[in-house]
Amino acid sequence: MGKTRLFRIFLILGSVFMILLIIIYWDDVGATHFYLHTTISGPHSSRLPPEGNAAFKNKAEEDKEGSFLADIDAFVNQFLEGTADPTEQVRAETPPGETRNQSSEKPEERFIPRREWKIHLTPIATEKKQRQDSRKQLIRDLCSSNSSFDFPGKNRRFDDIPNKELDHLIVDDRHGIIYCYVPKVACTNWKRIMIVLSESLLVNGAPYQDPLDIPVELIHNSSVHFTFNKFWKRYGKFSRHLMKIKLKKYTKFLFIRDPFVRLISAYRNKFELENEDFYKRFAMVMLKRYGNYVDPPASVADAFAAGIKPTFSNFIQYLLDPDTEKEMPFNEHWRQMHRLCHPCQINYDFVGKLETLDEDAEHLLRILRVDNVVQFPASHHNRTVSSWEQDWFANIPYESRRQLYELYEADFRLFGQDSATPSLKHLSTVAAEEVLQIIQSSNPTTCLLDPIPSTMLQTISPDLPPFIITVINGSITSGHVPTAFKKARVIPALYPSDISNYRLAKHVARIDKFYS
Repeated sequence: MGKTRLFRIFLILGSVFMILLIIIYWDDVGATHFYLHTTISGPHSSRLPPEGNAAFKNKAEEDKEGSFLADIDAFVNQFLEGTADPTEQVRAETPPGETRNQSSEKPEERFIPRREWKIHLTPIATEKKQRQDSRKQLIRDLCSSNSSFDFPGKNRRFDDIPNKELDHLIVDDRHGIIYCYVPKVACTNWKRIMIVLSESLLVNGAPYQDPLDIPVELIHNSSVHFTFNKFWKRYGKFSRHLMKIKLKKYTKFLFIRDPFVRLISAYRNKFELENEDFYKRFAMVMLKRYGNYVDPPASVADAFAAGIKPTFSNFIQYLLDPDTEKEMPFNEHWRQMHRLCHPCQINYDFVGKLETLDEDAEHLLRILRVDNVVQFPASHHNRTVSSWEQDWFANIPYESRRQLYELYEADFRLFGQDSATPSLKHLSTVAAEEVLQIIQSSNPTTCLLDPIPSTMLQTISPDLPPFIITVINGSITSGHVPTAFKKARVIPALYPSDISNYRLAKHVARIDKFYS
């Protein structure tokens, strides 16, 4: 009797131990990352007709023919999208010699995306499809080893990318989506979308359904999003393998914008508004190095109260300073987009642009088949627009603009932004009307053709602009500006600064000879 009781106790303890092991295993793997239901969620019958059951059995017996359910699912999904060949996608996605459901595939590697039920009466516009094809082909061409265009990181393998550099890839396992967020490119709203789809954040015990209901302070909380750099903690040594599985099976997208406009947006948001963190980490450095402030205010509130803040020119100097990245990598708000999202290592399925945000957002949500679940929030009313670029860069020297372009050249070229703002990256000759317009619109004492006063130029404008045009256009062509012209300046000998009180400074032999 005692042995039987002892045996029962050991049996119970063993069962409990096995249950605990199973619980720990599934918690570690993340059982929510795959689904055993069909990929169509919405109205559907619970039982197949007899013919369907027979067909299903035949398909199950012939693995070489692929999965019947996968083909039916693709047929329905493609039918809802209005395409001509419903089974083309399934065949295209299945590599030669492989079947859709291989027995060697592990549960955590298996994924059947959740689809939402919405019938579209019209197919996606051909123009939108061609736009995507063009954007993706451009990236493929420039990332190809056959391309002469080279930049740091172009030829490295995905396995060579450190985990910490994969922290911008947000994963939604419920719908099979990977989003690489780029700060200052509508990432706040796209993070809202990802939170709603992944149901990663609850309110009163239920997931958020309206993206705009999510508090701003939670949107950028890294603990809310499941990103690639967190895979190691969950999956250990299998993390890279699972990343590749998800990159192969999931729909991957990113949004980009003109790199220079993105820099303007970053400056406006982080340095023109009171931001204690960015002031102490970056603004104080800029003020000390480039703003001639030996001891800038200790807090952003004190600095703003005194009217002290780094200028946009200081910000550009900071970016171009070789010491900046020796101290730390660029902050994500001005780090190059290709360094955040690795387009040469990740084959993105959708490349959106902020310049076409509304159209691209609608197109993407339809591709993801979630446009009946969530809608992209309305565009921000205070968005930095490309038309501001000329004004913001007006006081940035051409050489600095050239260096800045080289710093972000990979972004410009990979994402098709190279011709967005040619006037900031290439010089063109000027005409007499442009010079006269500059003179007439300038401050009376200091012209934009600094440091010649516009009052004097206006007085002698019929004669002097042709000479100025010759010097400017000659310097553009030859790359050389005459020393005498660079040193030329006119200063008031007496006050007030009336035209009769101006005299020529000593280093103006060329202008002095012409004027006299």
